[in-house]
Amino acid sequence: MKEKTFLYLLNSYRSLWNNRQLGYTDSSAEAVLKEAIKRDLLDENSHPRIRKNKEEKYYLAIKRIIESSLHEKDKLQLIQLYTESLTEFR
Repeated sequence: MKEKTFLYLLNSYRSLWNNRQLGYTDSSAEAVLKEAIKRDLLDENSHPRIRKNKEEKYYLAIKRIIESSLHEKDKLQLIQLYTESLTEFR
């Protein structure tokens, strides 16, 4: 995907998770988006005692994406990024 596409997807991600702090300094939109997805799957935004496993976080993220008002193409691209990220953990 192109950097412009990642910037667009990053903005789509932000619309779904609007309270997330995403560092966007010198990093590319691709790096920021992939790091945000990784942190989401690892449940790093939660207290350690209440963290969910990666598969449960994946399910919840996919459900949120599917139920959103994003365009179908955007949904599929975000789901693809989540799937790739989850696969990297295995």
